[in-house]
Amino acid sequence: MPNYNFSPQEMIVVAGARVLENNKVVFAGTGLPMVAITLAQLTHAPGIIPVFEAGAVGPTLNRGLPLSVGCSRTTSKAMYLQGLNAAFELAQRGFCDFGFIGGAEIDMYGNLNSTMIGQFPEAYRRPQLRLPGSGGASDMAASCERTIVIMSHEKRRFKERLSYRTSPGYLDGSPDARQRAGLLGQGPYRVITSRAILGFDEATRRMKLLATMPGETVASVQEHTGFELLVDDNVYPYEPPTQEELRLIREEIDPRGYFIGRKG
Repeated sequence: MPNYNFSPQEMIVVAGARVLENNKVVFAGTGLPMVAITLAQLTHAPGIIPVFEAGAVGPTLNRGLPLSVGCSRTTSKAMYLQGLNAAFELAQRGFCDFGFIGGAEIDMYGNLNSTMIGQFPEAYRRPQLRLPGSGGASDMAASCERTIVIMSHEKRRFKERLSYRTSPGYLDGSPDARQRAGLLGQGPYRVITSRAILGFDEATRRMKLLATMPGETVASVQEHTGFELLVDDNVYPYEPPTQEELRLIREEIDPRGYFIGRKG
């Protein structure tokens, strides 16, 4: 296997930044989504308007990387700051083009678990592992026009059946399932992982492999997925990070390595 001089987290961040479009409103989760949004602002999408759960809308993130969605750095040169209710009202009124979130488990329809690991409902009070919970992720998945998910790609994370459904994707995959459930946004758009770029089939709403990350193949991606992936007719090898993208991440955005692991 080729020796690529970047970490899986750096690859995920670069792919996340590239998928974002200029002049779009992006509701950001904590961690890698914030790094990806900042990278997009510094490269091809300076007009991105970030929205943070604590209420900041439209900051430039030029005062250093925020450590959470409530960090004071999220307010730097913000268009306005009106609190949590105002941020989620913005999404519920249809003004957020993308919700950018993560999770511990995902199924073939893009539903996410960030609540607990164990057999629900028996293990809910005493799970094998208690996770952070929804935060604002469920609201973002329900209301933002499109959702981008970023996460590590492991068989134990890509599950046929989730331990708990925290954030809605396409629910059971049936036609108009989201609309019947009263959800506002279109649903999951992309899943960006350490191994692949994935989308969703328009007819079945099942997860579909679109591109393989450097060093991966269709077979290796499927091997690390706990359900059968659909495979696009035009699967392509994804371009690795450029030297400039890596420089921006390592020297300007996250020089202390709060969220980005180094070579790996």
